[in-house]
Amino acid sequence: MTTSTSRDLITVLQTSLDGRILDADGGSDWVDSWADGLELLPPVDGFVLGAGMFPGYEQFWAAMLEDSAAAAEMLGRTPYPREIAYAETAAQTEHLVLSATLTDVAWPSARIVRSIEQIRTFKDDGDGTVYVVGGPTLVASLLDAGLLDELRLIVHPILVGAGRSITGVLRSPQHLQLVAAEPAAGGRVTLTYRLPQAR
Repeated sequence: MTTSTSRDLITVLQTSLDGRILDADGGSDWVDSWADGLELLPPVDGFVLGAGMFPGYEQFWAAMLEDSAAAAEMLGRTPYPREIAYAETAAQTEHLVLSATLTDVAWPSARIVRSIEQIRTFKDDGDGTVYVVGGPTLVASLLDAGLLDELRLIVHPILVGAGRSITGVLRSPQHLQLVAAEPAAGGRVTLTYRLPQAR
């Protein structure tokens, strides 16, 4: 269990009913908006991402604020108000990017960290909520290190067969405690699990 002076690290994954976060082609067409995860959380005072995800993440959310036409082209539609709200929050909130290879990040709110232990220090150095955006290798590493406090799943009513799941990169079994299961729009279900061993 975390202490009262420790930040909660929470991830939100959008998954198919058969547990895939990406299909066999590396896509996730069933996801309506990547802003939906943030809406499930209390106000956040930090984001954590892996190096593989960050460049596209930075490009997408920066375009949402700075180039609405480019953002609309990436989405194939006009951005939702909740996506603009996410971009505004992200622009003002610290991002830790775990990477052994990146040497620089352009986004002013981002900084590179080199180890899981630096994320542990950040977790222990305050209170509040940190959104672990991903990707799956980072989420699995935080689970294995006992640093993730909550795993929230947005389960979409689709079976995709082959594809990528988070379980393929976990090193050890994880025991979860179900906190909530709530129906959502479009046949989705939102599941919230606590990690009792988080520290």
